[in-house]
Amino acid sequence: MPPVTHEPDSPGQVLAFSGLLEREPHEPLGFRLLRHAFSLVPPVRVAGRALRVCYVPTAMGDHPDAVAATRASYGRHAPDVELSVLTLFPQPSHVDVAAHLLAQDVVHVEGGSVVNLVAVWRAHGLPDVLRRCWEGGAVLTGASAGSLCWHLGGPTDSYGDALDPFTDGLGLLPFANGVHDDLAYQPRYDVLRRLVADGTLPTAYATQDGVGLHYVGTRLHEVVTLRPRSSAFRVEPDGAGGWREERLPARVLG
Repeated sequence: MPPVTHEPDSPGQVLAFSGLLEREPHEPLGFRLLRHAFSLVPPVRVAGRALRVCYVPTAMGDHPDAVAATRASYGRHAPDVELSVLTLFPQPSHVDVAAHLLAQDVVHVEGGSVVNLVAVWRAHGLPDVLRRCWEGGAVLTGASAGSLCWHLGGPTDSYGDALDPFTDGLGLLPFANGVHDDLAYQPRYDVLRRLVADGTLPTAYATQDGVGLHYVGTRLHEVVTLRPRSSAFRVEPDGAGGWREERLPARVLG
């Protein structure tokens, strides 16, 4: 899909992040990144009512365990939120999917298989609906597949055990995306840079675990992190068959 060439009328926002694959006992909970996404919703939008969040677990095949775990997590950490769930297997859980999503303040997309996620979404016409949500000022958020999907693509293990290029993202954000970009234990670091260098992927923004990319419209506005030593990178071709990267400043979430 070609990149977006316009800004939404009401600047849509995306918080795309890498979850904590391995959390130390003293570290803050990853739910803090979702709380930050909630805080991005303009107060005037939710005046007099609860924040509406729709959880979309398509990338996990709408597995009941994922839904149950998320409901429990929201119950513990965000009891003030009006949470709904959109499942698409075996059929949509809401009669009018578009109307339901367009009424939300935040759309929270689960991680899992980004390839299957986008394929199922396209079958149900969700890319256009989600674009309308974004253009209408909703906050789109998620980790892993829920981060990749808003971009043009990125490395994925959705096809098998190896990391392959995924280039069929929704393209709301005209960049590639790398998640879990931690050199110490993740092969994704090298794969993303190789794919940018050879032109398979365009310029990319990559996040280490616990780091989020906050976009306003199609512009990267801020990097936020749960870990003081972790951040994000802008990776681009160097014009000579290689790549260069810039480590971006990140604000630690309190």
